[in-house]
Amino acid sequence: MERLTQPEEDAMQAFWQLPDGGFVKEVLELLPEPRPPYTTLASTVRNLERKGYLRSEKLGNSFRYTPLIPAAEYRKKFLGTFVGSYFRDSYKELVSFFAKEQKISADELKEIVRMIEKGQEE
Repeated sequence: MERLTQPEEDAMQAFWQLPDGGFVKEVLELLPEPRPPYTTLASTVRNLERKGYLRSEKLGNSFRYTPLIPAAEYRKKFLGTFVGSYFRDSYKELVSFFAKEQKISADELKEIVRMIEKGQEE
């Protein structure tokens, strides 16, 4: 899975919000301000199709795009790469970093531990 640029990732986030895929115009409306020009977004969408993230279907004079990669799959791959690159492949170091930066509370850490323990029971 090829890594996405920030504009590509923004576009994919919008496509994942559309249950049946969508058109460039619909995606443009979902992007935060300042929005890119329509033609720039259209180029980004074509790149996503070339990279295998989207498929297109011609409807009249335009194309409807549908994600080929689910958001959860991308998130899993991206997070794994991120942790490998910045935290020596250690999720423990990732959590420790957030705790030291006070981005996660003790209660949240306890909840994470409960979730891990519950997952191991199943």
